[in-house]
Amino acid sequence: MEKHSENIGKWLQIVLAEEVGPATFGRLIEHFGSVEAILGANVSTLTKIRGIKDKTAEQICHGRDNFSAEKEISLADKQGVCIINISDDRYPALLKKIYDPPPILYVKGGFEQSDSLAVAIVGARRCSNYGSEQAARFAHLLASAGFTIVSGMARGIDSAAHSGALSANGRTIAVQGCGLSKIFPPENKLLFEKICASGACISELPMEYEPLAENFPPRNRIIAGLSLATIVVEAMPRSGALITARAALENSREVLAVPGRADSPLSKGPHSLIKQGAKLVESVEDVIETLEFLQKDFAEHLTETAKQAIQKAEMPLFDISKLNLTDIERKIFDCLDSEPVHIEQIISQTDIAAGKVNAALVSLRLKGIIKQLPGNYFVKK
Repeated sequence: MEKHSENIGKWLQIVLAEEVGPATFGRLIEHFGSVEAILGANVSTLTKIRGIKDKTAEQICHGRDNFSAEKEISLADKQGVCIINISDDRYPALLKKIYDPPPILYVKGGFEQSDSLAVAIVGARRCSNYGSEQAARFAHLLASAGFTIVSGMARGIDSAAHSGALSANGRTIAVQGCGLSKIFPPENKLLFEKICASGACISELPMEYEPLAENFPPRNRIIAGLSLATIVVEAMPRSGALITARAALENSREVLAVPGRADSPLSKGPHSLIKQGAKLVESVEDVIETLEFLQKDFAEHLTETAKQAIQKAEMPLFDISKLNLTDIERKIFDCLDSEPVHIEQIISQTDIAAGKVNAALVSLRLKGIIKQLPGNYFVKK
């Protein structure tokens, strides 16, 4: 990922000022229109904004005027970390859509367009062998199918999920609850390096910020925000994994849960979610079938003309002529017919690597224009 833009220092002066969280920053931008205008505002002007009182305005001005953006940028540069803001084209599109997206992200590694097809896998730090195995299994199979796996790099389920994705040579993104100059937990140093090489480790916190307990609930909204769906594998009733699930629901994302042993306390979280309406998942097929119904989450694949026509009921939701298919997706779609075609035949006919064919087939299914039959056969809808 390229280095940060020239004006990132101005963003840092505001975003990292005391009392400026994502919601306050959103109000500041809405009122002033630009970071430059915010930087020029005085205490009196700031107090005119809803929710900002005298003390908060003074703290914002003090932090804004005394924070060394140059030092923070220099430290990021030395450690190979890129800082991007929410107006940057590289900022994840799914994350922008949540209620309180982080104004800036520290990124070690990089994002790819394929990361829009992401699923979070979260759960207990002190998990059972069963939980660890399930997290790794789902992550491996989903990554093999072209999904990016998102988690928090914590001990237990998170680490198993990242490792499962890496074992499939897939992409994975870790969201840290501390600055990227810290690695938490420290024993995950090698895992951190592997994730950065095969995806990204990200944070909204300053480079040297410690992994304090209060950092993790806000971190969980980013995990959910990067993902189309969140899968919970083993969690106690009051846990970070359930905070992530709640954040997913609040932002109109899907929540799924892997069932566990009836007599295990670690099953209480997933089982509670299932009772409340979360989808019970036992296989990757369950995940894909769930996402196929979330057509609203794939509206970005349609042109404005198609959206307008859909609203007027002039065409079906996924008219192939109006979908922005990639070259690989188009090539694979053209191989299919109303008669079943086996995946091996698709690979042979298109001369495209198996992993890319798998990823494209998942994407085409989610766009609603093909379906999978038993035995790895596919047909056009």
